[in-house]
Amino acid sequence: MAHQLTQIRALSLLLFLTPAVTPTWYAGSGYYPDESYNEVYAEEVPRVPALDYRVPRWCYTLNIQDGEATCYSPRGGNYHSSLGTRCELSCDRGFRLIGRRSVHCLPSRRWSGTAYCRQMRCHALPLITSGTYTCTNGVLLDSRCDYSCSSGYYLEGDRSRICMEDGRWSGGEPVCVDIDPPKIRCPHSREKMAEPEKLTARVYWDPPLVKDSADGTITRVTLRGPEPGSHFPEGEHVIRYTAYDRAYNRASCKFIVKVQVRRCPTLKPPQHGYLTCTSAGDNYGAICEYHCDGGYERQGTPSRVCQSSRQWSGSPPICAPMKINVNVNSAAGLLDQFFEKRRLLIISAPDSSNRYYKMQISMLQQSTCGLDLRHVTIIELVGQSPQEVGRIREQQLSANIIEELRQFQRLARSYFNMVLIDKQGIDRERYMEPVTPEEIFTFIDDYLLSDQELTQRREQRDICE
Repeated sequence: MAHQLTQIRALSLLLFLTPAVTPTWYAGSGYYPDESYNEVYAEEVPRVPALDYRVPRWCYTLNIQDGEATCYSPRGGNYHSSLGTRCELSCDRGFRLIGRRSVHCLPSRRWSGTAYCRQMRCHALPLITSGTYTCTNGVLLDSRCDYSCSSGYYLEGDRSRICMEDGRWSGGEPVCVDIDPPKIRCPHSREKMAEPEKLTARVYWDPPLVKDSADGTITRVTLRGPEPGSHFPEGEHVIRYTAYDRAYNRASCKFIVKVQVRRCPTLKPPQHGYLTCTSAGDNYGAICEYHCDGGYERQGTPSRVCQSSRQWSGSPPICAPMKINVNVNSAAGLLDQFFEKRRLLIISAPDSSNRYYKMQISMLQQSTCGLDLRHVTIIELVGQSPQEVGRIREQQLSANIIEELRQFQRLARSYFNMVLIDKQGIDRERYMEPVTPEEIFTFIDDYLLSDQELTQRREQRDICE
């Protein structure tokens, strides 16, 4: 201290002896210029306290909020803020120390550093898609946040997270996953009768009711089966719908469409006849017509209808042998009886002893089954007028009818000749000499049979064998 005072006096003496000039001022030197007198005065030096380790409170008492200062003094345990005291700073649980962990009391009566305790916090947790969380104490230490998902979602991952001492949350962020399939409800099963004369029924229904239990979004609905308003055949049909949500979960439902056909008992064709029916032949509204083979006539109702009561209308007719009336006035009246019913094979010969005639009649008499199967009636015109004979089986024709037949069909009396006439009364083939029944049958089968007769021929192929 005495040395410093000596230096100041020497500097003052030097400045007094120096000619007056504008002084130079150095900031922070401890001196300042006096502009009025061009003199420099020394700044008063602060008084430095005398160091005394015996003063109990040399520095102010340390108090750290939400923390603790543990101090060690050279003077012993009762001197917590004396000169040279060292204090270790710490914070309560849930707080973090900001600043110096250790300070000591300086000669300047100040501590060597500062510090404070800041409450520890974790960052705010982000919201999760389709879910939420609730926390016990916000973002503070030991706060526990419990996650939950919206209806229709399932939580995958940690259900709870805790704010830890390092300011981080335990575990990881969970996700809400849509695992619930959509809710789908199909229409009720239904039963419908087929329409008259049809084997199908048109069936309508409303679309299924579909709802997603999660976000309510249904991406698509597929149908397995016919569309509403389609024609369904007889039987049971399974209609299945499948709905998909955004997470590709799916749910299905099904219902049954049952179509019934009212059916009548199967009709049997008449003896010596056959049936032709519309639709399936036994379903409601079907009409079956009765037909007789050539040489037979239908006696009774021509057709019957399958009714909604599943019974046929009317009663079945019969096919009776055809009655040929030979007591007619003209050949046209005779031929009209065979129109669309029978074919005619008219044989003309000069007399009953004609070799060709005898040969032809002999062969035909052995093939009566094949002739009947092909609906062929034989008319014989034999001899010369006035002894000429005309007959159909045992029935005799009048001379007038015989003459008209010869003229109408251009049949000569003087030699053997034969003509085959179809069911429409048209001359289809002529023969000048005897032919085998097989030749006649082949010609008829190849050229003269109707579609119905062809079907019957296939069914009765071996009936004459």
